[in-house]
Amino acid sequence: MSSRYEIRLSGSGGQGLILLGIILGETASIYENKNAVQSQSYGPEARGGMSKSDVIISDEEIDYPKAYNVDFLLALTQQSFDRYTREVKKGGIVLYDSTLVHSPREGDYRLIGLPLNDTAIKDIGKSMVINIVSLGAIVKISNIVTIENTEKALLKRVPKGTEELNKKAFYAGVNLAK
Repeated sequence: MSSRYEIRLSGSGGQGLILLGIILGETASIYENKNAVQSQSYGPEARGGMSKSDVIISDEEIDYPKAYNVDFLLALTQQSFDRYTREVKKGGIVLYDSTLVHSPREGDYRLIGLPLNDTAIKDIGKSMVINIVSLGAIVKISNIVTIENTEKALLKRVPKGTEELNKKAFYAGVNLAK
């Protein structure tokens, strides 16, 4: 890993991007002994408006908490894809939801389209776990944190009584990214 790995999670409010960012950050900092920060922003309309969460993971001290040279972008909507791909560094990764992003653009990045929303609906039965399906795919593709440690952080963070549902969603994302 380079000293700083920047992840931007983008989509619309209500897709669980903030929770996704928190779980990634906690996995890195609590279970993998790395430095991590998570920041977030969303439009005033919250649910349905633009939303993003940045997660910075580093072996060294993090001097700036926002992503400015993105290594890994998750885009769950066309609007977020169009807005944030220009911030992905050359050779970075763009993971987009192939069921919600209909016009992906090639660029100086690795482009990966996966049916994240369809997987949440068809395999898990709930579109609300798109964030956890995405988490599994991100961890598998990036290898920035381990699957085992992410599962630990996930199970500590999700509401009681939903652990098995979220674990199933997480591994659906891991398997989707194979």
